[in-house]
Amino acid sequence: MRIGVVTFPGSLDDRDAQRAVRIAGAEPVALWHADSDLRGVDGVILPGGFSYGDYLRCGAIARFSAVMDSVVKAAGDGMPVLGICNGFQILCEAHLLPGALTRNEHLHFRNRDQWLRIESTGSAWTAGYEAGQEILIPVKNGEGRYVADGRTLDELEGSGRIVARYVRGNPNGSQRDIAAISNEAGNVVGIMPHPEHAVEALTGPSVDGLGFFTSVLAHLGAHA
Repeated sequence: MRIGVVTFPGSLDDRDAQRAVRIAGAEPVALWHADSDLRGVDGVILPGGFSYGDYLRCGAIARFSAVMDSVVKAAGDGMPVLGICNGFQILCEAHLLPGALTRNEHLHFRNRDQWLRIESTGSAWTAGYEAGQEILIPVKNGEGRYVADGRTLDELEGSGRIVARYVRGNPNGSQRDIAAISNEAGNVVGIMPHPEHAVEALTGPSVDGLGFFTSVLAHLGAHA
């Protein structure tokens, strides 16, 4: 299986995402923001970083990259798409996910190992976890506070689309402690913390993040 990882100007976790894909057992495929060709991949990851220097709004310029037209269409056709940190911001700007990511409530950049609770295993990227499972992965953001209007938040809650919540402390003031959400179909997930930094015991606080990448491979295998 082949999982594409998009590089935008200012991406900094694209190589880490590629490594996570490789460790999970798939072939990572480098995709370039200015190229609309997805090169026949089975899934796409939008990695963390500071695309276009976070000018205007985080992800606001990247959303108009040539590759995003193809990603939006592929996501509509059911392709699994994961947006991590800046990738989550891009998914919201592209209207693949509702809400927005804004300046941290305390106005400081936050970098620490963070506990999350998996709320939904119904997505393509979390099916390998158990509901209620707590995992430890790094978080690093300055504009990671998830916000949405009350109706949207209630819809996310009611439809099981809150994929993960912060526990043992909220690092950025996200509403309802939201760390990750999905679209209605469950193939598109945005997460603010970084599962790709928790795939090896040598370099991460745990290997808890690996489940995002193995989950999508199992999902693809089941739907092949």
